[in-house]
Amino acid sequence: MSTLIALTDRMLGYPGFAVRFKRLMHTLLQEVAVPLFGICCFLIVWSIAANHINTSLGKFPGPVTVWTQAKNLVVEYKEEKQKAADFYTRQEERNAERLAADPAFVVKTRPYTGKVTLPSQIFTSLVTVLTGFAVAMVVAIPVGIAIGLNKTLNSALNPLVQIFKPVSPLAWLPLVTLVVSAVYTSDDPMFSKSFIISALAVALCSLWPMIINTAVGVASIPQDWINVSQVLRLSSMMHVRKIVLPAAVPMIFTGMRLSLGVAWMVLIAAEMLAQNPGLGKFVWDEFQNGSTDSLGRIMVAVLTIGIIGFLLDRTMLQLQRLLSWDKASASR
Repeated sequence: MSTLIALTDRMLGYPGFAVRFKRLMHTLLQEVAVPLFGICCFLIVWSIAANHINTSLGKFPGPVTVWTQAKNLVVEYKEEKQKAADFYTRQEERNAERLAADPAFVVKTRPYTGKVTLPSQIFTSLVTVLTGFAVAMVVAIPVGIAIGLNKTLNSALNPLVQIFKPVSPLAWLPLVTLVVSAVYTSDDPMFSKSFIISALAVALCSLWPMIINTAVGVASIPQDWINVSQVLRLSSMMHVRKIVLPAAVPMIFTGMRLSLGVAWMVLIAAEMLAQNPGLGKFVWDEFQNGSTDSLGRIMVAVLTIGIIGFLLDRTMLQLQRLLSWDKASASR
């Protein structure tokens, strides 16, 4: 004990230790203690408000009810996973018996069609939103670069961007549904129509922030960098690769972060209306179910949507910090 006290006294007397210790405590206070305090206050207000709200399905779910439903959903997932494993095991045993009796028997494995659980809905939503976001990125970044490099093209396309940017996904969805139904008519489709509809609706609504930010980033390249490109007589493609893209990366990533947030918000509405499996359909099915547990399950889905949206934004931010030369732009 005396050794520990002596070591502490020695550290406190070390030059600069007190300053670093204060900075560490200030960081912990700002990054950990304050957010936890805010979350605790939210939970208290939520619990009090929930006790005073009565709906047609009963009381509005408080934190305890939502936590209980979250655990129930995890239990359901584990039960369905076990049922699926047992289903495929029985199929394998039955097919093995038939093959032993008749070597010419053609083995067929039927897919398990049990209850869809929340984790599987989360996975489906993530696949859909990332597909739509990838489509938007492939279109938006080249268009944004072209607009930023060419003032005439910017004048021609900017009105269209400003017109379509505020259009709601609820307006796009009927049009996308009609177009996909007319064009996507394969007898053995690789993807379901509902998936294509949701992904395209997400892509259409997440295009515009990426186009605008990419164009602004390209148009704001320092003139000295352009002069260097001209002195070196770089080709158009080399100019884009060596000068334009590195200079515009911070703004491109800002547009991608905004677009990913928009895509995740749009997806839930698209899944509800297109009846594509995912978190949106899970919320809609629980609302239609109307059981006493439905409100709690919907609240679990709402919190899950928010947490996943936050994690997607943090992931994009870390990617920006990794690839961007301007670390200040990726500080939040």
